[in-house]
Amino acid sequence: MDPTVSPYGLAALWSQGDLAIRGVAVLLLLMSIASWWLIVTRTWRLIKLRRAARASAAFWHCRSFAEGLQTLQAPGTPEAELNPFHLLAVEGKAAVAHHTEKRQELHGQLNLAEWLGEALRGAIDDSAERLRSGLSVLASVGSTAPFIGLFGTVWGIYHALVGIGMSGQASIDQVAGPVGEALIMTAFGLVVAIPAVLGYNALNRANRALTGQLRRFARQLHAYFLTGSPLDSASEPAPGESGKEAGGVTRKRTNGAAADAGYHGAREG
Repeated sequence: MDPTVSPYGLAALWSQGDLAIRGVAVLLLLMSIASWWLIVTRTWRLIKLRRAARASAAFWHCRSFAEGLQTLQAPGTPEAELNPFHLLAVEGKAAVAHHTEKRQELHGQLNLAEWLGEALRGAIDDSAERLRSGLSVLASVGSTAPFIGLFGTVWGIYHALVGIGMSGQASIDQVAGPVGEALIMTAFGLVVAIPAVLGYNALNRANRALTGQLRRFARQLHAYFLTGSPLDSASEPAPGESGKEAGGVTRKRTNGAAADAGYHGAREG
């Protein structure tokens, strides 16, 4: 053996380890790579979504709905199909149009507020599910990596003690080296688990905050579609029907306010 090469350390642990030790080391390395990839990509996505959340505040200062959709696609925000705020606005408008044009279908028997509220809730649920993607991997890595490393340590200590017993030497240098190398696997497991746990907690907290912003934007859209200009200008009155239109708008706004209150109650429930 080359005297310049240390008989201890990671290289020695790998070269002297059996299939189980090497398998544990490779597994922990893959778990670490997966964790860091998820942490980096999900963090970058959250940065874009926070820009989209700021753009949603500017949505209500636009002069038209189309202009508001363009505002939600401000530079630095996610693509339209990955932007939950854009998705909410599009789904809400589509739900109102579909309910108005397809009244002969079964959902035409539902109140517009209920149909619209369900469409917005479905869009929020889909967006929340996408936000949670990958978090289960971080949770699994954070909870299992220490035990996988501990298994490698126990296995390494067992083989180290077997080797010491077969050599017939029990001096401190014969014991400390192999046992210390085996303990590296426990440290490796902790190095993998700690970033995964911290990343999971940080991403989960950011996702909850973003979901709250989505729900607030959905409530605003719900009120807008029920009582705002889209319904008021949905049909132009014929000459001489201004009185009927005024009465219809008044009833519409009253029903919309009551339905909006029902939407809030359903969300609280």
